[in-house]
Amino acid sequence: MTWQEQNVPRDHPRVRSGRVGVLLVNLGTPDAPDAASVKRYLAEFLSDPRVVEIPRLAWQPILRGLVLTTRPKKSAHAYRQVWTEAGSPLAAITAEQAASLQERLGDAVRVRWAMRYGRPAIGDELQGLMDEGCERILLAPLYPQYCAATTATVVDKAADKLRKMRWQPALRTLPPYHDDPLYIDALARDVGAQLDALDFAPEVLLLSFHGMPERTLHLGDPYHCHCRKTARLLEEALGRTDLRINTTFQSRFGRAKWLEPATDRTLIAEAHKGTKRLVVAAPGFSADCLETLEELAIQGRDQFLGAGGERFAALACLNAREPGMDMLEALVRRELAGWI
Repeated sequence: MTWQEQNVPRDHPRVRSGRVGVLLVNLGTPDAPDAASVKRYLAEFLSDPRVVEIPRLAWQPILRGLVLTTRPKKSAHAYRQVWTEAGSPLAAITAEQAASLQERLGDAVRVRWAMRYGRPAIGDELQGLMDEGCERILLAPLYPQYCAATTATVVDKAADKLRKMRWQPALRTLPPYHDDPLYIDALARDVGAQLDALDFAPEVLLLSFHGMPERTLHLGDPYHCHCRKTARLLEEALGRTDLRINTTFQSRFGRAKWLEPATDRTLIAEAHKGTKRLVVAAPGFSADCLETLEELAIQGRDQFLGAGGERFAALACLNAREPGMDMLEALVRRELAGWI
């Protein structure tokens, strides 16, 4: 028995400590593909001032009186088209990524996952890691390109939890990795393999990133620059001379001017000018979700073929396949240096 153990009071609560944790975080998802669940999710998502940068007094009446009375039913229909037996694709894939990373890292690290909006919640999972004895935690937002509406709001939510904790863990945050050679190599390997597996030869590859209002660029958010740099480096790494590669932005919402060119408009324009065979990839998404499986793979196909295109394919995200997991393991191990 150690000196410390001899001097611990008999009624002292059992304390676990000394471990290292990793918390993977992605955007979020409703609990079910029905209007009520989607309404709860959208209420949380669209109430975040990082996401909608309109004064609360002006935005909340619009959100409560218009958006949340019309959009949930439409969004629920979209979610039903991609929902799986394992539930939300984004949640299921993120859970798979966490399980794979746990296997790769072994007992030296405890890996959990969370959603910024919806469940499992960031605060609950941070507490869970602390309860397992993780005094040092790597917060890993799975957003390659930094954006205030994604990476920053994950850190905000973690800080909300830390503010309430008497015993806080030491916290590190995974930096954006938009131009990291590990990320570019993983994309090139994965996108290249999927292109080679197609049963047609595409003329155009669209690299579609999630859009943001253009004003965020002028306010100093580096997101647009990060996306452009990822696209340029990926094009160089692919080295394909047999197809034209363009960068676009998807998921416009509201009347504000968004980053351009827009993916949906580009799909139609490409078909109108004679492009017959087109492929779209979404390198900014770490896991397939509503925006890739429904907006790109279903709506995008309809838009391109409806405008005169003949062959269309939407490539899968990195998900939990080997190239993506090799990259994620290497990034996490690098950020855990000195802790494990």
